[in-house]
Amino acid sequence: MIVRHLSEIDDTDADIKTENWRSKRIILAKDKLGFSVHETTLYAGTVNDFWYANHIEAVFITEGEGEVENKATGEVHQLKPGSIYVLNDADKHQVRPKTTMKTVCVFNPPVTGREVHDENGVYPLIVEDDVAS
Repeated sequence: MIVRHLSEIDDTDADIKTENWRSKRIILAKDKLGFSVHETTLYAGTVNDFWYANHIEAVFITEGEGEVENKATGEVHQLKPGSIYVLNDADKHQVRPKTTMKTVCVFNPPVTGREVHDENGVYPLIVEDDVAS
């Protein structure tokens, strides 16, 4: 059984901070569960372009409001607490929080925590070594 609290993640190398968002990586590839879980806060008024070409991501909104745009179709969906969107087709997308939004994100394959978005908003596919952690 794995039990963790967000306070254990604060200000560690699993707590990634940018001008637009903050992501606390709670479960990572080294946990060997087949997925990773993050709490991500997106700041009000920011524009965030993402493209997970190597991952499927599910995003559940727990606080705040905003919108997500599918960059391929131009379709815009309103987001509020209780909304979920799933990027199941390597969807290029843009997230525009109207208020600060808190989300819970699940990635498959799991991220290691070392990924950074490239110029296209893509996380590289990094595979965790098979060495026990």
